[in-house]
Amino acid sequence: MPKMKTSSAAKRRFSITATGKVMRMKGNKRHKKSAKSRRVLQSDEHKFPVLGSHKRIMRKLLPYGV
Repeated sequence: MPKMKTSSAAKRRFSITATGKVMRMKGNKRHKKSAKSRRVLQSDEHKFPVLGSHKRIMRKLLPYGV
């Protein structure tokens, strides 16, 4: 059976923790920062878990847990 390919886009955007959770970063940080409050910008700095039905999709995109 051939090896499964990891999605290059997914390996840049998501990470998997030691416990198996898929983590993501929030968006809206590239431009127009002056219109956003400091609290909004700082609250989006850490990683958030991928929720619900997206977990199964992430397993297909990241078969080896990159």
